Amino acid sequence: MATAPVEVAIEISPRARVDLVDVRKRVSETHGGVLETFPQALYSSFHTTAGYLEQSLASRLNKKRNGLAHYLTFFRNVFPPGAGYKHDEMHLREELSEAQRQVEPSNADSHLAFISAGLRSCVTYRLRPGEPVFFIDLDGVNGGRPRQRVTTILGFNTEEEVARERIEVPMSAHPVDSINLKNPSFGIYARCQQLIERHDVAKGRIQLTLAPGEDQAGLTVNEYETLLMQHDLAEVLHNPLRFMAEKSRHLLADPRAIPNKTIGYAKYDMVRVFNQLVDALRLSDSIVEQIISRFFVGAPARHFLRMKRSVSLLVSDRDTPGEGRVNQGRYQSPILVQWRRAEQRTRFVDITLTRFR
Repeated sequence: MATAPVEVAIEISPRARVDLVDVRKRVSETHGGVLETFPQALYSSFHTTAGYLEQSLASRLNKKRNGLAHYLTFFRNVFPPGAGYKHDEMHLREELSEAQRQVEPSNADSHLAFISAGLRSCVTYRLRPGEPVFFIDLDGVNGGRPRQRVTTILGFNTEEEVARERIEVPMSAHPVDSINLKNPSFGIYARCQQLIERHDVAKGRIQLTLAPGEDQAGLTVNEYETLLMQHDLAEVLHNPLRFMAEKSRHLLADPRAIPNKTIGYAKYDMVRVFNQLVDALRLSDSIVEQIISRFFVGAPARHFLRMKRSVSLLVSDRDTPGEGRVNQGRYQSPILVQWRRAEQRTRFVDITLTRFR
C-alpha cells in the first residue's frame, strides 16, 4: 500500500546575497530518508526573490562545474544593482510607512533576475539518486544581515486531476501590461478555494494556465508592486538592455549626449558576458544558448524572459490540518504579463486542481 504524501518544512539562513542551498541534502540531514520513498516531490518557496529552476534546466546546468552560478551571473549582469529602478526609489513607495522605507531592501534587480532567469516558486522534481535540488536565493542578505527563508517539500506518489475551470480576466488597452491574478475582484483565489473544499483536497496543487490561443503573454509568480510591475518590468519588455545600459553610463565620456552609444556599449558588454557563460559551460547549441542568443539579434524581450504559460500553487493543510488551502508567501502573487494588446481586452486562464496521493 502506497504511503500517504509527506510534507516537511526547511528554514534557510542565506550565507550571501546570492546563495545556492541543496535542499534535498538539507532534508536528508534534518529528516533522514522520509522523502526518499516517494518518486516525486513538490518544492515550494514562499519568497519572491528565491526559488527553484525546473528540473530539466537545473539538471543540465548541474552537469557542469559551477554551472548554476555562471547561469545566474548572466542575469545579474543584465540587471545590476542600483541601475535606476523605480521600485528602489523608496520615497515613491506610497504603500510603505516611513519606518518601512528605512528597512525595505532595494532589490528590484533580484525580482527582475528571478523572473527572467525562469525561477519558480513551485516546481515538481522526480527522484533521481544523487541529484541535488537547489534553492536559489537572489537577495539573501540585506544590510549585512541574512534574511530568513522557508521552503517546503511535499513527497508524493501520484497526481490526479480532480477539477478544471476557465476564468475570464479583463485586460487594459495597454499593449504592455501586468495583471495581479490574486486581486480579489477577479475571484480567482475564491474560486480555487471553493474547488479545494468541494473536492476535499488536502495536499495537491493549483495550476493556472493561459488558455489555448492566448499568445503574446506569460505567467510568473512574484511581488505585485506597482512600480516594479508597471515601470521596471515594462521597461524590460520594451528594451531588455535598459538597466545594463544605465549602469554602463559612467564608462562613457558624455553618455547623455549619445544614448545610442550607451546602448551599443551595453550590447557589447552583454555579448562578452554571454560568451563567457557559453564557453564556461560548453553549452553551444544548448537550450541556454538558444534562449539567450536571441537577445542579441534584436528579438523582442518576450524571447528573453523565460516566463511560461503556466504557474503552480501549493495546496496544503500544513497549517490547517484536514483543510487544504493555497499556501503562498505574504508578497507572492501570480501575475499575467502581456506584451501585445489582447484583441477583446480579455484573456482566459484555466484553473486545474490536482490531488497528490
